[in-house]
Amino acid sequence: MITRRFILGGLLAGVAAPALAEVMATSPRPMPRGGRSAGAPAVADAAALVAAAKLTGTVAYVVADAATGSALEARDALTPMPPASVAKSLTTLYALEKLGAGRRFLTRVLATGPLQDGIVQGDLVLAGGGDPTLQTDQLGDLVQRLRQRGLQGATGRFLFWEGALPQLARVSEEQPDHVGYNPAISGLNLNFNRVHFEWRKAGSDWKLAMDARGERFVPAVDMVRMRVARREAPLFTHEVGAGEEDWTVASAALGKGGSRWLPVRRPGLYLAEVFGTLAAAQGIRLPAAEPVATLPPGAEIGRVESDPLPEVLRAMLKYSTNLTAECIGLAASGRGDLAASAGAMSDWLDAAFGVTARFADHSGLGGGSRISAADMVAVLAGAGRAGAGPGLKPLLREVGMRDEAGKVIEGHPVKVVAKTGTLNFVSGLAGHIDPPGGRAMVFAIFTGDPARRDAVPLADRENPPGAAAWVKRSRRLQGQLIARWAGLYA
Repeated sequence: MITRRFILGGLLAGVAAPALAEVMATSPRPMPRGGRSAGAPAVADAAALVAAAKLTGTVAYVVADAATGSALEARDALTPMPPASVAKSLTTLYALEKLGAGRRFLTRVLATGPLQDGIVQGDLVLAGGGDPTLQTDQLGDLVQRLRQRGLQGATGRFLFWEGALPQLARVSEEQPDHVGYNPAISGLNLNFNRVHFEWRKAGSDWKLAMDARGERFVPAVDMVRMRVARREAPLFTHEVGAGEEDWTVASAALGKGGSRWLPVRRPGLYLAEVFGTLAAAQGIRLPAAEPVATLPPGAEIGRVESDPLPEVLRAMLKYSTNLTAECIGLAASGRGDLAASAGAMSDWLDAAFGVTARFADHSGLGGGSRISAADMVAVLAGAGRAGAGPGLKPLLREVGMRDEAGKVIEGHPVKVVAKTGTLNFVSGLAGHIDPPGGRAMVFAIFTGDPARRDAVPLADRENPPGAAAWVKRSRRLQGQLIARWAGLYA
């Protein structure tokens, strides 16, 4: 099996890593006897490309032969770097190994007593199974199936259980309260644990609406409340109460109208309220939902199943959904908190691939995760031999070869499938380069300035000055390096 030790052997054979990185970064393209063939393009110098990008922080990369794991070119290969969402590719392998490719996540409705004349003789229980992908339309369809079965209500309570996973208010403490990509985590999740906030100017005030909209169902939400505050900053404030969440929004930011998704910090209660609203619309009468710490025994009368795990992972990698990564990672580890779960994944990577990476979470959102380019390439090169279900490569999306402006070149014969990752002043890309009939390669490119990222005030971290331009230059450099490697080594 290709491991970190094998990759490092290629990097360190006969020369220290920094010297090799400098030599390899400037090595010319091999030419046929008699010089470069007519019309063959020149291959850009890697050191010049890095310098032209003008990125603060560190630029680290490794490209290797996919079949042998032998390193072809490297720069700062051993430097631990924040992977951002590239971490999700490692979570994918971990989940496939621990949960199996046939795993589906279930959301079930249980009855603690028999159904007689449309009424459950006991409690109705909404039982979560940690599905991170459940959407309002699926919940609405579930309610319709229950009504078709004859359900009209229950003599007892309406309970919800979210104990299949730990209940966590957010993935990372390093993000503002209002960003939807930093959701709560629970055994019950809906709409990636986000609520839709919409506003419209109405005279001197605004008309506000909070809902859990899908494409076919748009149930209003009462447990998340919004109020306009006459101020310029902060943009939002947020407080969590016993049975509600209270937001305020700055009037100066609203304009004439708009909408955005906001995170929900009590996802079990949120999902149960939406279920109750949808049920009422179908004539099913239920009392207010109550949480229950222990799942009571009962007969299943309805369920929603997620897609099989590989399809859930494919969508996670494509759309980089943080909630999916965290729920799946927690399910795979069985640990009671995120730090312990990420530590278990780190230990598994060490055992499976011999890498020394450490992770703070499963999505890469937290700034504490670190992996070197050499370690990332060792995983990519060895993943097909790890026995982890279908492996990683078939699940990665095609990112394409890019021109000097950074645009995808349609129809290019070289295929590039990879996972991207972005944080403020951090950008990563790792995956596979497949030229037609040539040498297949694996690569990892990590660029990052963690000190600059950490210096951004918490309130400004949604879009701090300079971050977008920095990431744009990094992505352009990534495309240039891939083009170089495809021309030089394929």
